[in-house]
Amino acid sequence: MSRISLFNSPLLLGFDQFERTLDRIGKSTDNYPPYNIEQLSDSHLRIVLAVAGFASEELEIKREANQLTIRGKQPQEESEKLYLHHGIAARQFQRSFMLADGLEITGANLANGLLEIDVVRPPVQAEVLTIPIASGLRGDGRVTVSARTAGKEQQA
Repeated sequence: MSRISLFNSPLLLGFDQFERTLDRIGKSTDNYPPYNIEQLSDSHLRIVLAVAGFASEELEIKREANQLTIRGKQPQEESEKLYLHHGIAARQFQRSFMLADGLEITGANLANGLLEIDVVRPPVQAEVLTIPIASGLRGDGRVTVSARTAGKEQQA
């Protein structure tokens, strides 16, 4: 059975990357560490991850293209502890977020086991771009000849 594409419209040119991103996000099943996304204003978001037990030097935040990735890695304990109950998850993790075009990361803060990452959308200035129309040339530089003109040239 073939799948129906949401972006399969001639009016949505170049959106195939979004479809692949949505597919990848939908397949993600890992829920560690838990996180919140807060909207602080129309142009300011905050991603908050619960990273209890991690120090700032054990966390890494990277942005590559439109993907924000947060990794946490704690060093291996040298001495083995004897746990009567081991309920605190202190494992390595990687959490990724896809950012829309134009979003910027303005900072990160770690306090009380919560990693806060501030994301801002700078104001967009409306830009009107006028596209010049060339006459008589095709995109490859060759002269375009209409059928009427071509017929007259052959008769002469």
